[in-house]
Amino acid sequence: MSGPGSSVLHRSLIVAVVLTLLTGLAGLVAFLTREDSPETAAPASALETRQSAPLAPAPVKAPKGGQVAAPVKTTDPVEFAKAAAKVLWSYDTRRLSQPEYITGLKRWMTSEKKYADWASVADLVPDPVLWSRMGDQAQYATATVGEGHFPQAFKTALAADPGAITDAYIYAVTVTGRQSIAWTGSDQGTGAEPRSSTLAIQCRPDRDCALAAVLPTTAP
Repeated sequence: MSGPGSSVLHRSLIVAVVLTLLTGLAGLVAFLTREDSPETAAPASALETRQSAPLAPAPVKAPKGGQVAAPVKTTDPVEFAKAAAKVLWSYDTRRLSQPEYITGLKRWMTSEKKYADWASVADLVPDPVLWSRMGDQAQYATATVGEGHFPQAFKTALAADPGAITDAYIYAVTVTGRQSIAWTGSDQGTGAEPRSSTLAIQCRPDRDCALAAVLPTTAP
């Protein structure tokens, strides 16, 4: 399947799988209601908020030959989530084109299309025009990861029904850290902010972990 309809179905499936474990049916209904509200929309990146001037159309720049870090090979969902968060919070428009960055992120995704919500990851990436403008200012971001953990509600639900995870083997992991940003052509030139995300990580017993989705809100 492809297109907006399948994207919505994928996202609903991922959220249902994880949140059924997190909060049960009542919590799932409440979560899906909040997902469509402005208050729970994914926040724009710090760089996007700094682009206050209207952007004129611009051609996509040629590939620069950069590379996104390769997925870590581990069966530990927390370790994988921390590595994935670092990649999601990092980018470098000086050495990567927007298509190259997207291609690199896709390598982190699960190959099981039934559970892969690529749209939730793609929503975090600036569009080609904005990326080009960011490149004009040599903007890049680095990230440090503080810690990762299973949300308490996830642990509680999983303890109550350990077998619930054995279909998709998707774990909810909340990661916190800090993103540092630098660019040229500004009096400031740098910026930093704390970051926190809850990722859906698939870790089947017979294979390395992979990213399934970025949940629209962060679970404590």
